[in-house]
Amino acid sequence: MAWLNATPKPPPGSQRAKAAEKSKPLSRRDQMKKDGILPQMPPNPMPHLISFFIEIGMTESTGMGPSPLSWREINEWQHATRVRLAPWEARLIRSLSLAYVAETGKAESENYPSPIRTEVTAREREVEEANLRNLLG
Repeated sequence: MAWLNATPKPPPGSQRAKAAEKSKPLSRRDQMKKDGILPQMPPNPMPHLISFFIEIGMTESTGMGPSPLSWREINEWQHATRVRLAPWEARLIRSLSLAYVAETGKAESENYPSPIRTEVTAREREVEEANLRNLLG
């Protein structure tokens, strides 16, 4: 999810970086939506935990940017919602948050590959070919 939510940035100092400063770049998810591409997702054997993870917030905001969910935040969510997580579920949500924050920083590179590999769809191929034609003329 961090890869999809990241907004890729061109290398600093490049002409594309200067051009990107003038426009509002889109996250990968938003760009895929604009291009009519349905993001491929891996299997989800525990949808209830992923729903809890998203509901809690995936990360916390700090003065230095996003940080992993704290135990306090997870406990406060449990208290407010009256949902009691098993200890292993709470640890898993915390681990997911740590991984999300770590992946977010890496995923901002426009060359960082998707962490999941799926077959390229016809629509993805169509969009890439159109982008190449626009670029190369």
